[in-house]
Amino acid sequence: MDGKELYGRELTRSECRSADEALLALTEKRPGLVSANGKLTCARCGNQERKKMQVAPCSCGAACQYCLSCLNMGKIKSCTILHHLPETNSFAWPQEPILQWKGQLSSEQNRASEEIVGTVLCEGTRLIWAVAGAGKTEMIFEGIAACLGKGGRVCLASPRVDVCLELAPRIKQAFPAVPLALLYGGKEEGYSYMPLVIATTHQLLRFREAFDLLIIDEIDSFPYHNDASLQFGAQKSRKKASALVYLTATPSVVMQNDIKRGKLEATVLPARYHGFALPEPECRWVGDWRKAINKKKTARFLTLIRRQLQKKRRFLLFLPHIQLMEELDGWLRELFPDKHFTCVSASDPDREEKVKRMRAEEYDFLMTTTILERGVTFRDIDVIVLGAEDRVFTEASLVQIAGRAGRHKDFPTGWVCFAHAGETKAIQGAVRQIRSMNRDAGRRGLLNGPVSVLPK
Repeated sequence: MDGKELYGRELTRSECRSADEALLALTEKRPGLVSANGKLTCARCGNQERKKMQVAPCSCGAACQYCLSCLNMGKIKSCTILHHLPETNSFAWPQEPILQWKGQLSSEQNRASEEIVGTVLCEGTRLIWAVAGAGKTEMIFEGIAACLGKGGRVCLASPRVDVCLELAPRIKQAFPAVPLALLYGGKEEGYSYMPLVIATTHQLLRFREAFDLLIIDEIDSFPYHNDASLQFGAQKSRKKASALVYLTATPSVVMQNDIKRGKLEATVLPARYHGFALPEPECRWVGDWRKAINKKKTARFLTLIRRQLQKKRRFLLFLPHIQLMEELDGWLRELFPDKHFTCVSASDPDREEKVKRMRAEEYDFLMTTTILERGVTFRDIDVIVLGAEDRVFTEASLVQIAGRAGRHKDFPTGWVCFAHAGETKAIQGAVRQIRSMNRDAGRRGLLNGPVSVLPK
């Protein structure tokens, strides 16, 4: 390990790998657990909750306290020393042009892009509240280029590995001459010092005052939105003078209130880049679908699946729980032996390959948990949510899932069905939010035509 690999990082001794003692002697050091306002605090993740601190015998010979909040990133103990070298932005790459993307932004995308550039230059904070399929990734290109162009370091972070894997090739294609690091848990390649970083929000815990621009995609996504430690890590990874851009289609109520009170600058885009309305979900009562799966009884939801297969319309079938999905998978193989389909979840080691095969149109449909609710795009797809009343499907989750349909400019429409055993506030709220965005887009003259009438 050379000194560059510690620039803007904060690591334990074991994480410093092969660093020699001479290099470590040059680092800034601080205890892993410190006292802040009279409370024992984890310096890496900011945890102060006593119930998330534990005591155990330690190899140092004492009984050390350690942090449970960021334990999955390695143990931070009372005797832990964190090592850090200040960020120097020691990069070199061809100066012009940094951005090689040749596409064209819509007028709304261009407005957002210009406001992002302004935020970067004034080192401010901005929320980009854009409907699913608005083309958020393309909007951030000029902002990234503006930061890199002045010698800055950029990180694009997301709570989900799938989103990072989706973003990496698109960012690399737009900035082919800029070295890029992709960081997520379980990645085999080690860390290298790069000016452009794509990382899960967990990985930000290992950075300290590194980035001149931090962009967090899908901020409302699990686990970031309700994890104070991940939010602390994101703030810790930024330089004191830096820009912060949030991206989401479904901001929290807290963020929406901050916008209303003038505490947070926001750019709102209610329309997709291709100018077609968001598909408005059809809510269909399907009775006790769980019992039907368990007993392999005739079920109303099978009519929806048969219709899609007969029309040769590829679709995503979302379910709330892995066990139910696997049971349904077995039953559907008996009912439709000649059809090609599979299921994916967060625990599936072949998830990435299966998603690629779905994109290649090798499957008639793909069953999935909420792991594919965001960050993935298919060219021409419909969506069915089976068990939409389950508490797993929040309002934000349902809005994101509905946003999988109609994303591509060549296939800008799609059918979305919330199949349920009883409507919930989340279902009603999701439909209301989608309709509200369509109305706003229509009033502003951003739609190519009227909202499509849902099939009955």
